[in-house]
Amino acid sequence: MILRARSVPVVLLSAALSTALLAGCGGNDEPPKSKPSVTLPTGNVNVPAGVKLTKAGTQLKFGESATVAYEPNAERNSVLQLTVTGVTQGSIADLGSYVLDDRTKASNPYYVRVAVKNVGDGDVGQTPIPLWAVDSTNTLIQASSFTNSFTKCPSTPLPTTFAPNAAATACLVYLVPNHGTLTGVSFRPLQAFAPIVWKGPITPAPAAQKKAAS
Repeated sequence: MILRARSVPVVLLSAALSTALLAGCGGNDEPPKSKPSVTLPTGNVNVPAGVKLTKAGTQLKFGESATVAYEPNAERNSVLQLTVTGVTQGSIADLGSYVLDDRTKASNPYYVRVAVKNVGDGDVGQTPIPLWAVDSTNTLIQASSFTNSFTKCPSTPLPTTFAPNAAATACLVYLVPNHGTLTGVSFRPLQAFAPIVWKGPITPAPAAQKKAAS
C-alpha cells in the first residue's frame, strides 16, 4: 500500500484491500503440512560456507535474529540476517497529512523496527524488506510505503546498494485493518512452509500510555 500526501488528489486503496490480496497466506488457510523443523528451500540462492539458515517454524523474540535465503526476483538474491528489534503501536492520527479512505481510517498502524545485514554474496539493494505483519486473524499484512518522507517511520526498501556485508536499520509501517491487533512479524517465502515469527511486548500508542498513567 502506498500512502500519498494530501496535496496529491488521489484516494488511497484501503489497508483491508492490501490484506485481501494476501488471503491465500492468511487465516483461512489449511495448516502447513510440512514439519516446522525443516529448512526453508533456498531456490537459486547461494548460501556461503559457515552460514546457517534458520529453520521454518522457528519462534523468535524481539531482538533475536533469523538468517534466511532471499530471492526478490529472478535476477537478484542473497542471504539476509533479519532482526525485529521492537514494535510500537501508532495512531491513525499520525497519518493525518495523507489521503485516507474510510476503510483505511479504521486501521491501526504499527511501527516495526528492523535490523538487516547481508550475509550472502549478492546485492539486493532497493528491494523490499521481506517481513509481514500478522494480525489476530492470522492474516499477513504487507508493509506500507509513502510518496514523501514519513519521519515517524519511513517504511522504505533496502538502500539502493545493499551488497555483501552491508547492514541497515529500518522502520516499517503496517496498517492492521478493522481496528485489529498485530500479534507478530513473519518471514514466510512459501505458503507450504511454516513461517519464522517474531513476537514480543508491543509499546502502546501514546494515548494509551497516558490513560494507563492516569
